[in-house]
Amino acid sequence: MWSFFARDPVKDFAYELLPDTQETSGLWTLHRGKRKTSGEPVSVFVYEVAQGTEQQTQLAKAAFKRMKTLRHPNILAYVDGLETEKSLYLVTEQVTPLAAHLKAQAEKGGSGELEVSWGLHQIVKAVSFLVNDCHLLHNNLGVWAVFVDRAGEWKLGALDHVAPQQPDLSWASLPAPKAVYPDMEKYDPPETPNSNTGEKWAGEVWRLGCLIWEVFNGPLPRASSLRSLGKVPKALVPHYCELVGASPRARPNPAQFLQNCRGPGGFLSNSFVESNLFLEEIQIKEQAEKQQFFQDLSDNLDSFPEDFCKHKVLPQLLTAFEFGNAGAVVLTPLFKVGKFLSAEEYQQKIIPVIVKMFSSTDRAMRIRLLQQMEQFIQYLNEAAVNSQIFPHVIHGFTDTNPAIREQTVKTIGELS
Repeated sequence: MWSFFARDPVKDFAYELLPDTQETSGLWTLHRGKRKTSGEPVSVFVYEVAQGTEQQTQLAKAAFKRMKTLRHPNILAYVDGLETEKSLYLVTEQVTPLAAHLKAQAEKGGSGELEVSWGLHQIVKAVSFLVNDCHLLHNNLGVWAVFVDRAGEWKLGALDHVAPQQPDLSWASLPAPKAVYPDMEKYDPPETPNSNTGEKWAGEVWRLGCLIWEVFNGPLPRASSLRSLGKVPKALVPHYCELVGASPRARPNPAQFLQNCRGPGGFLSNSFVESNLFLEEIQIKEQAEKQQFFQDLSDNLDSFPEDFCKHKVLPQLLTAFEFGNAGAVVLTPLFKVGKFLSAEEYQQKIIPVIVKMFSSTDRAMRIRLLQQMEQFIQYLNEAAVNSQIFPHVIHGFTDTNPAIREQTVKTIGELS
């Protein structure tokens, strides 16, 4: 009986931290972790009560609560959590801090503008959601508040200082970021706090400008550096300048900023952003629109980031074939993405779909498979060929379409 009450809740927690994977993330320590039962990778933010002040513990508990209740595709996704007298454990989808991600990308030759454009689009959407839909202020926006998942998607986190635009008594006692981190003062807008100049979110928009500056130029040395554009792309410059304008009344709402940047020639107006937006709404698109999208996708994939192709495009291609009657049009982009996979991943994700495609009565599908056999034949095992593919291929000898008969003859040589 007593042993039940003495049990350590941390030991019974469904997740474990991986050794030697910690790094500081504001008040928290960020660890890589995994679910004990399945090995599914996660990120675990840990706050130790003994190592923080009473105010910091208040902030950590506020962030813990916010993470559980704020749900949005562009906000870091809460998976699970544990609160004890000694510590807080916050489990999220597996992510990397943006600063670490940008550094790793720089070592590979740098993040492309396409990837950054979609990342900024996601963060501005998250800020717009907080400001316009929830009537909240993030109050801690910066590179340190952004995390990147395995598909390269940017997520807004660091919710420690989130508060209502009209503060109530429950939030009035929480300290401002610069009270916890003295070097945060350089990110403050020039107007005095609580002044009646401009909207409540004017400071959020200023910090968004600071974030954009740091994404392209690295850590901000001082507030005056914002006037030096550095590597901020030309298409983004006029809109960036509006964010860090001295007059808070002139700064655009996050939703308006997004719209401005999506205009003709804007930094957020490109094939990568368009493809992502289509994929987000693919379930409600008409069949003809989907067909056209997958047809155009092949040409665009060569310029898209590899992680995005593997973790975002591939699942959509597989779903489109499995449930969306997409047909032969998914084959070319499917094989393009397949080049990014290891042999094991190819076997696991693509081969079962190919095997299923061979049983299709769609002539366009069958001839496309026969024509592109060299793309996947090395991943086929003998058992699958003999039992699941060969019986369907030989039907091609008696097909009324001469192109299928001819291609079948060529293919039999490759299979034998």
